[in-house]
Amino acid sequence: MTKTIYLIFFLCGILSFAQQKWDIRFYNEINGRDVEIFADNNEVMPMSAEFDFELQNMTSTLSDKEIVVVPPQTKKFPIAKLSLVRDNAVNGFSYTSTYNFGDALQNNPDADYIYSLPFEKGKTQLIFQGYNGKFSHQNASALDFDLKTGDKVMAAREGTVVEVVSNNNRNCVDLSCAKFNNKILILHSDGTFADYAHLKFNGSVVNEGDRVEKGQLIGYSGNTGFSNGPHLHFSVFINRINGERTYIKTKFRTSEREATFLEEKKSYTKNY
Repeated sequence: MTKTIYLIFFLCGILSFAQQKWDIRFYNEINGRDVEIFADNNEVMPMSAEFDFELQNMTSTLSDKEIVVVPPQTKKFPIAKLSLVRDNAVNGFSYTSTYNFGDALQNNPDADYIYSLPFEKGKTQLIFQGYNGKFSHQNASALDFDLKTGDKVMAAREGTVVEVVSNNNRNCVDLSCAKFNNKILILHSDGTFADYAHLKFNGSVVNEGDRVEKGQLIGYSGNTGFSNGPHLHFSVFINRINGERTYIKTKFRTSEREATFLEEKKSYTKNY
């Protein structure tokens, strides 16, 4: 019996994250009559992957478009097994894979968590753009705090730093400048991410992989990227495989209330 196995391997990134090269790879091994596909994820966060197969005389344990979540810092994580259907027949396979950061299947964030205001104790800050704001928050539950350049940015929730960008010094009021955002991305225990954006040039004091505590200094506010003035952009979201974000409205502790949603054009004081 002659058995032919061929592999055409394409790796397709998400267009929205085309400039980001996450440290994950997919590969296959032949095990007897089967072909096994594995992943090595060297990131400190889970990664999600979606596969499209073209199979000839083979079956897969993973369905087309089925999303697999690969745990952080995992080697040889099993993705799929491909098996022959009939002996003495030509067989082969090809697949494309799309991947993105985070657990794209997460649908149960901690809605009761109370966040800390992301600025210093004793400060009062205005929310000058709130949820679904007209300038840049359309269909996004994000908040813009009117921090000035150089103001301290504190972690609103404990978690793991998974991305730091701090080498940009440009800004403009056009979406094309979003690629110049300096930011810190923190993964929370419930699989959500917090995005702290528009930080100053070299404005991060944490590194990827660091564990940060609630209220800890993580960086300094600025005016980089898609921005019309100095401020801190803050949002919490679940990342999806196609790059879309499911935003989570977050409750904060303020000087007046133990837990409240922050509103546009209102100011809030941190007394803790």
